[in-house]
Amino acid sequence: MPASKPSDTQIMPADDAAIGRAVAILREGRPVALPTETVYGLAADAARADAVAAIYRTKGRPDFNPLIVHVPDMDAARRLAFFDERAEKLGQAFWPGPLTLVLPLADDAPIAPAVTAGLATIALRCPAHPVMRGVLTAGGMMLAAPSANRSGGISPTTAAHVAASLGDAVPLILDGGPCTAGLESTIVALRNFAGAAAGWQLLRPGPIDPAEIAALLGEAPLPLTDHAIEAPGQLASHYAPSKPVRLGAAQAGPDEWLIGFGEVQGDDTLSAAGDLAEAAANLYAALHRADASPRLRIAVAPVPGDGMGAAINDRLHRAAA
Repeated sequence: MPASKPSDTQIMPADDAAIGRAVAILREGRPVALPTETVYGLAADAARADAVAAIYRTKGRPDFNPLIVHVPDMDAARRLAFFDERAEKLGQAFWPGPLTLVLPLADDAPIAPAVTAGLATIALRCPAHPVMRGVLTAGGMMLAAPSANRSGGISPTTAAHVAASLGDAVPLILDGGPCTAGLESTIVALRNFAGAAAGWQLLRPGPIDPAEIAALLGEAPLPLTDHAIEAPGQLASHYAPSKPVRLGAAQAGPDEWLIGFGEVQGDDTLSAAGDLAEAAANLYAALHRADASPRLRIAVAPVPGDGMGAAINDRLHRAAA
């Protein structure tokens, strides 16, 4: 089979034939864009240094920002990281699904060093989306997969978002429709593996409520005490449109595109009913539309900070930074 060319970018419906083509491209050491339940990811073979370098190059991503490795199941994850009783509990409860675990890297893990950005930990997720799972199973590879967009920009929740951001830089985009969760995974780091005390930290809020994790582990999260980058989404400015963003807006100012929520109706509305899950699913698409509008600025209505609202506000504050 002749090698694909980087200029052969195309969007394909994510059927069996497209999954087969994606696997062939991945085996060449090049990335492809795939849907997950959270956002579209730019996936490449996590074991190959050249493939991982292609992710960083395609996104324009800083190499100190580690990547999440996607695995098909718990057995695959245990080959890459040390799992204690807490990790086993979380994996059994929330995988497949939108939870990423930051765990000690196994000594013999077959992972390219750039994936972990030189850290002693690795970020792992077992995704639920059938397309990503189909590629993982058919390819037999662990896939490093950050969001499929230029680094720091608005995350993609449709195939069209990926094409607009990356264009010919990615040879294939599998179209699995809009992402259902719409926000990147919750990231939890487990601490004190060698110590007497347990502990965990929330590195990034997401679709999994930290209260569920606290209930399962029987303890509240430890505070974040430093600003070391251990996982995606920790940069102060991230998920950002090209225009200034004003938060907490009750109405639009001059030349602002207003993104509404609940009683605040705008040019776009995250959820007229005030449903936070609906708002999360619509957030990035609304930011994309606002960024493409002729208005020079973006305003966003207040969103409550409880439950999924914590993750929405995290993304909004980073977009506005």
